Amino acid sequence: MSIIDVKPKESCRYDCISLGEVMLRFDPGNGRIKNAREFKVWEGGGEYNVSRGLRKCFGMNVGVVTALADNEIGRLVEDFILQGGVDSSLIQWIPYDGIGRVVRNGMNFTERGFGVRGALGVSDRGNTAASQLKKGDIDWDYIFGKLGSRWFHTGGIFAALSDTTPDVVLEAVQTAKKYGTIVSYDLNYRPSLWKSIGGQPRAQEVNKELAKYVDVMVGNEEDFTASLGFEVEGNDANLKELNLDGYKKMIDQVVRAYPNFKVVATTLRTVKTATVNDWSAMCWAGGKIYKANAYGGLEIFDRVGGGDSFASGLIYGLITTGDPDKAVNYGAAHGALAMTTPGDTSMASLKEVESLMKGGSARVQR
Repeated sequence: MSIIDVKPKESCRYDCISLGEVMLRFDPGNGRIKNAREFKVWEGGGEYNVSRGLRKCFGMNVGVVTALADNEIGRLVEDFILQGGVDSSLIQWIPYDGIGRVVRNGMNFTERGFGVRGALGVSDRGNTAASQLKKGDIDWDYIFGKLGSRWFHTGGIFAALSDTTPDVVLEAVQTAKKYGTIVSYDLNYRPSLWKSIGGQPRAQEVNKELAKYVDVMVGNEEDFTASLGFEVEGNDANLKELNLDGYKKMIDQVVRAYPNFKVVATTLRTVKTATVNDWSAMCWAGGKIYKANAYGGLEIFDRVGGGDSFASGLIYGLITTGDPDKAVNYGAAHGALAMTTPGDTSMASLKEVESLMKGGSARVQR
């Protein structure tokens, strides 16, 4: 029996829709932002990456709800979205004022890190089109009622973009629930985003309200503390080993506070160096804890987007199998593979994910 009741595929245009900002990522390759003379450009965004992974790796029908300034930069972002197989018809195009004083597109400069030097991200996203979305701008009844989506994914990054975006998320999740769409949410706490709009108290106020409408909650242990106020007992600062008893106690508190949660999932990461991590994941569902295969000493090429790829694998597993044990393993394997390639988004295939789940090796394929 499935842990989640997902609408049948034939009843909906989309398997999943994401709500979030999509930015251009500028990658200096092996160098550093402050010394770079050229950058490789990718697209990325915490919520969008999940839908893109569901399409490119897992072959599902997906779309993204976002807003872009209508200029050549916005059209470049759209081109990346189209290359990722994500439906762009739900994008809100905002007239460009010629200088970006009123509206612009977001950029994210990210260096990968190496060894003792951690990854570094510098966002440039003030006054972006997505951050200016407000309640009433998007016809959610049309999206969930007429077009239909089996799943809806959003998260704490989009909710933190401005004073108006939490209302957009609230309107979206309430409408999704009205039409029987499963809602997942990645807490993704970013102190820099909340800093100027009320800090952690405001983050908790927003996320505690949104959590009432969520079926599948995703976040690491720090996210649950910062965004919802729950503590994991018995963990040291390095989190070399997640204290399972402490985690279970936290989950007990979480699901008592939010009985609407059907699945609670978290990635487990021990950072040995920027390029070597221990990696795994676990989830709670139906009163049980399920732990994924562990990938010890995982060599990291680019860690950005690993958590988003975990979420997309988890969602795929829940939609297609309804089995939380299989789902958390899809997520962990997909996240591990995504971190072996550059860019925010996954380059893995379903065949590779399932091979890794079964213990496949890194021997050359000929």
